[in-house]
Amino acid sequence: MFIGENPIHINAEKGSIAEIVLMPGDPLRAKYIAENFLTEAKEVCNLRNMLGYTGFYKGVRVSVIGSGMGMPSMGIYSWELFYYFNVKKIIRIGTCGVVSEEVEVPELILATSAYSESNFAYTFDNYDKHITYPSKDLNELIIKKSKELNYKLHVGDITTMDVFGPYIDYDRVLNRIPKNLNVIGEEMEAFALFHIASHFKREASCILTAVDSKFSDVVLSGEERQNSLNEMITLALEAIISE
Repeated sequence: MFIGENPIHINAEKGSIAEIVLMPGDPLRAKYIAENFLTEAKEVCNLRNMLGYTGFYKGVRVSVIGSGMGMPSMGIYSWELFYYFNVKKIIRIGTCGVVSEEVEVPELILATSAYSESNFAYTFDNYDKHITYPSKDLNELIIKKSKELNYKLHVGDITTMDVFGPYIDYDRVLNRIPKNLNVIGEEMEAFALFHIASHFKREASCILTAVDSKFSDVVLSGEERQNSLNEMITLALEAIISE
């Protein structure tokens, strides 16, 4: 195995990334968070336009860095954050499709597990199960903060797909998921994040904003989408700075 002294994909200086990190998929959302939620924010990485920033939220040093789309991209960036920058906690903040009538657009979801048919974890370290888990302690903080903020938060299992759900008949996949799982949303990164975090014995969670649903024709306006994303961002920041 080849591991160099410096990361290949994150061109940040050592010490420039905080121990707690928010990871949206879109690097431009990282820029938005830095400009609108953090103080004294500075760009710390930009290789391949995967933007990352470090600043302060309520006096606590926080970084926000894009993950890109899909498990391979999330796997690369989370691995480098844990290994090279000694990151302790990561919360993925993303969007998802709803696969349960329990959840309406644009409500929030907290993942209690991520089920996937992917071989990502098996390729990584021979982990041959199809489910990975977030940090229970971090999830508990997120649930606690959601109540304090009076945000509606659905808590349940999600599925992490190798393909973009709306482009396929993903009912085929959903029908293969074990019936004991209460899958309420589908996305593309959390399974990998949870597995990499577990490998390093670090903490990771995933909060998602529901942006479309197989049970609804609701299409969010730009303002509605932004407001719902702001709730997710606020919840993640409040939780990740808590002890």
